[in-house]
Amino acid sequence: MIELNHTRSNGLTRIGSQPIALAAAVFVALVAGGASIALWRGYTGTSPEPDRVVAVRQLQARTAQASEQLVEKTKGLEATQQESIDQLQVVQDQLQTVRRLLAAQQAETRKLAEQVGSLTGAIDGLRQSFASAQTSEPAGPPSVRKSSVKKKRSAVSQRKRAKSRG
Repeated sequence: MIELNHTRSNGLTRIGSQPIALAAAVFVALVAGGASIALWRGYTGTSPEPDRVVAVRQLQARTAQASEQLVEKTKGLEATQQESIDQLQVVQDQLQTVRRLLAAQQAETRKLAEQVGSLTGAIDGLRQSFASAQTSEPAGPPSVRKSSVKKKRSAVSQRKRAKSRG
């Protein structure tokens, strides 16, 4: 075990003693990797940065278009809402007019009902006074004029019957 510890410490000592060489090797590897990526992009002609820029611009254009559509739809909704409010106001005005007309018609109906009631009362009064006047008059012989009218009517009706039969 002592030998293993000794070899490990010698390997660490070697790496630790030459840190500049190790850092230089890592730096060279990074530069070589970066250069190879740059050459590869230059050779193939594709670079993700322009593609990203194009994608971002397309996204911005779509967002602007969607915003414009939302603004147009909002304006359309505002116009529709205003039309609905105007129509509702017209309907409310018409309803108020109908209510006023109905109230006037009901008042007129009440007035006419009162007049009909008073006329009915007057007619009943006249009937009662006529009935009381008839009972108070003595029953006399029928007038000559009434009997002659009855005779004429019966003669006319007999002639009509005879014509229709024959």
